[in-house]
Amino acid sequence: MTITDITYSNEYTSFSRQQLVAKVKSQLSQQRFDHVMRVEKMALELAERYHVDPQKVSIAALLHDYAKELKQETMRDKVISENLNLEMLNFGGAICHGPVGAVFAQKEFNIQDQDILNAIRHHTCGSQQMSELEKVIFIADYIEPERQAPTAPVARVYAKESLDKALAYIITQEILYLIDRGIAVYPATIETYNAYAVKNK
Repeated sequence: MTITDITYSNEYTSFSRQQLVAKVKSQLSQQRFDHVMRVEKMALELAERYHVDPQKVSIAALLHDYAKELKQETMRDKVISENLNLEMLNFGGAICHGPVGAVFAQKEFNIQDQDILNAIRHHTCGSQQMSELEKVIFIADYIEPERQAPTAPVARVYAKESLDKALAYIITQEILYLIDRGIAVYPATIETYNAYAVKNK
């Protein structure tokens, strides 16, 4: 499945892919938009390998960073007004933008499919019970070609073997990165590690 092959039905959103791309482009910097497009391409490659619905993958990938560049005050106000977990505010936009992005996906794009919303919501920290779609978006975000992390090449190899193997490796590396720099680890990240990395050792 290539990007040019994708035509959205009205099952998940009334927007066409072209309209969605235009909205995302208007919301993000060029650098962030380019990242989103690479994530979509990578996610679709994984979707084909692991038989995940390409429409859902495309929508979730395009919207996964929709809230990434919101101003801090706007992000904070959204977390509070939407009754999201206030603990997120202690960890900044890196954590908040997934759940806040899911709110935008639901309210601005009328996306009601919980799998798509969860893929957007959980793409940074994961969760204890992740669908195949959630795993695809989480992994694609980490292994898209321009990611320069020294651990990305290994993650790319694992992604060709198993979504769970790649997920376990990535969540472990993310935690090690934070620990090495003395940065607090968001509890949901630890829960994902416990659910996927420990059992895969």
